[in-house]
Amino acid sequence: MVIRRFLTLACLALSLSAPAYALTKVETSVDRNPAIQGEYLVLSIKADDDVDNARLDTSILLKDFIVGRTSVSRSTQIMNFDASKETRWQILLAPKKTGTVIIPAMTIDNVSSDPIELKVAAPGSQPEQMKNLFIRSSVSTETAYVGQLITYKVKLYLGVELQRGVLSAPNVEGAQLKQLGDDIDGTEIIDGRRYRVIERTYSLIADKPGTLSLAGASFSGDVLVESSRRGGMFSFNESRPMQAKAAPSDIEVLPIPATYQGDWLVSDLVVLKEDWKKDAQYQVGVPITRNISLLASNADDTSLPGITLDLPESFKVYPEKPQRKTYVRDKQVVAQLNQTTAIVPTQPGSYTLPAIRIPWWNSRTQKQEFATLPAHTISVAPASASQQSPLVVTTDAQTATTNYWPGISALFALLWLATMLLWYRHYQAYRYRAAPSNANRNAANPAPMDSDALRQFETACRQGKTGEALVALQRHMSQQAGKPLTLTDIAALSCDLDQAIQAIQRQGYSPGSQGLDCEKVIRTVKNAPKTAPHSTPSALRPLNPL
Repeated sequence: MVIRRFLTLACLALSLSAPAYALTKVETSVDRNPAIQGEYLVLSIKADDDVDNARLDTSILLKDFIVGRTSVSRSTQIMNFDASKETRWQILLAPKKTGTVIIPAMTIDNVSSDPIELKVAAPGSQPEQMKNLFIRSSVSTETAYVGQLITYKVKLYLGVELQRGVLSAPNVEGAQLKQLGDDIDGTEIIDGRRYRVIERTYSLIADKPGTLSLAGASFSGDVLVESSRRGGMFSFNESRPMQAKAAPSDIEVLPIPATYQGDWLVSDLVVLKEDWKKDAQYQVGVPITRNISLLASNADDTSLPGITLDLPESFKVYPEKPQRKTYVRDKQVVAQLNQTTAIVPTQPGSYTLPAIRIPWWNSRTQKQEFATLPAHTISVAPASASQQSPLVVTTDAQTATTNYWPGISALFALLWLATMLLWYRHYQAYRYRAAPSNANRNAANPAPMDSDALRQFETACRQGKTGEALVALQRHMSQQAGKPLTLTDIAALSCDLDQAIQAIQRQGYSPGSQGLDCEKVIRTVKNAPKTAPHSTPSALRPLNPL
């Protein structure tokens, strides 16, 4: 009881003897002087009391500074029963102009700090090795033509740890701008200091001649820097916003030369390539697939002209939609256009496929040049017996031979029917003998009942696209057989397939033919007999026969 009364009296005495706290002093300081225009510095404000946050008015700083994030901390220290309190503000400021700028006195409860005279230098005046963050940029050329691809490279150098940030594209009017590829993250050492480097590449294509003004790319974000506080056992990093901007650039854009002829294409190098069976045996009705690639260095795929084939009237052309892409290879921008075309000869004979010429302007030699593919001479053989339609003989009543032509026609028709009957009976006998072995092989290696080629065949058949239907049919049957098959090989599989192929060809190449029964043809293809390879070797065996 006595002890409890003693403790109560002691606490009361301490509370009565405690001093009354009051704000007596406000101090301000900056973490660096001079500063750089547009770059953030830290303004520290310290009050010797526990002060409410709202009692500090920072609006007076908006005249000459961009005011960023503000943080507040409080502390209390007790030494020998002597307690002291402190409130500290840290405000991020970015000077708006160069020269001498005054940070005004900060007032809290009628207690003011001293003003600070701040020296502000222009951006870029500080040596790069003294900066924690800066940007370098470069353009591939300072003089270009309308439509020419210009590469704009930006490198962001970070000497401190990046917490978050955004690298913005440069502002430009009168040109198309887009990023090429992904950012490249690496390191570089500058004057003995290691920097993390983030590299980004843009493509720039001017739409009209004149001077193209390119504002520099910019960065805005937060980095971790060493705290400006001193003392204590530990050191801490604090997040600080930072900004940087690349230097602007001017590019002179030249007009299209008056002497140029053809579709405008400007590049360093343009090449034409082709892929097709030049020495194959061509037949009427058998599609020929020709792949042509157009490649241009330092160009964009949207600037590549389309490729058209000027073929004789005895060919039907079925071009696919061209495939375009732009990519970076060996630090060079490459534009590519791939054009696949199915060519179907409709008459036998010898033909010359004309040469292909693509005009382009060499930006290095300042001259017009041509990317070319040579002309090709091919021979087209008549369609085989299995591909030809039934023989139809017409008569002329005004000729003197009208008396014996009907008999000759009937004789040829009978001979043709007898030949087809013998061939069919021979094929049925062969099919009967081969059925057991084919059944065993199919049981061991069941063929897929559906494929992309089959779906493409159905679509092309229903849309009346003869060339595409024949190409898809040939690809589908080759997949089922496990080996390449020509239309002649497919027609030999069954009479139904033979008649289906003839019906498709008549639909595409005989204007007066009756309409195609698509569903019947599709059922015939789905139910067609499937051939299989004689053996099922390992997939690696063709690569290494030993």
